[in-house]
Amino acid sequence: MASAQLQPFEQLGLIGCGLMGGSFALALKKAGLVKRVVGYSKSPSTTERARQMGVIDVEAPSALLAAAGADLVLLAVPVAATEATLKSIKHLVTPKMMIMDVGSTKVDVVQAARTALRDQIGSFVPAHPITGKEVAGVEHADVNLYQGAQVILTPTERTLTAHLARAQALWEALGCHVQAMSPEAHDSALATVSHLPHLLAFAMMQSVLNQPNADEVLSLAGPGFRDFTRIGAGDPKLWRDVLLANREQVLTQSRQFRQALEQLEGLMQANDGQSLQDRLTLASAARAHWKMGAKRTAKI
Repeated sequence: MASAQLQPFEQLGLIGCGLMGGSFALALKKAGLVKRVVGYSKSPSTTERARQMGVIDVEAPSALLAAAGADLVLLAVPVAATEATLKSIKHLVTPKMMIMDVGSTKVDVVQAARTALRDQIGSFVPAHPITGKEVAGVEHADVNLYQGAQVILTPTERTLTAHLARAQALWEALGCHVQAMSPEAHDSALATVSHLPHLLAFAMMQSVLNQPNADEVLSLAGPGFRDFTRIGAGDPKLWRDVLLANREQVLTQSRQFRQALEQLEGLMQANDGQSLQDRLTLASAARAHWKMGAKRTAKI
């Protein structure tokens, strides 16, 4: 994708003033890329807090009024709320308005946009910035959250070329590395490297909690357990929506993981130390040489 020359936006309509949306608004302000931010959240106290923090300039009582007059709209809402949110602002959408989301799944989001926006689907640029924190809420908004993050754009066949180029330029101006792919390719890849790891972290914590001496066991946990389960502290509602929205891909990857685990278990049962070490060595070397964003074609 070739990026466009980026001019500041007159108004950002921020629908969802939590961690992701709040951080986006702060980053846009710091970069001098927006003149005014109008925000809406389902919780009035969240919107008020966002204004007090300087995340937004004006509180809106509805998503519709947040979008009114905006040339950029960001949906930072749960993926399950995408269709209803877009329907609520549809009659204000024009070809000059660019709409993006930050959802972790894309096939469902694109389908929701097709249903809700219909002839105005060209204004929508589906986006997934791969970043976040284990804490939610506008109080954790971070102006540097997107710095260095990968952003995946999954345009539809009707996404306006000018909007796609402007979206790329916008994310790059925030310090992101941008690439485009189909919604299907996105969901398959993210099931492997994001959604399944979160499921495993939640499952690991559940496994420990199911043991009668869970408190004692947890008191002995060290940095390895801390690092492995860190993402298991993520927002349960958000991850419920992501796992259900992308369940087919996640379940496919879960089966792939079970096969790998069963291979290692088989070597342990056979007391085959050399083969076990060989498999661990391959995995260890791959992990040691892995860098975020780098492409690797060799297989373990």
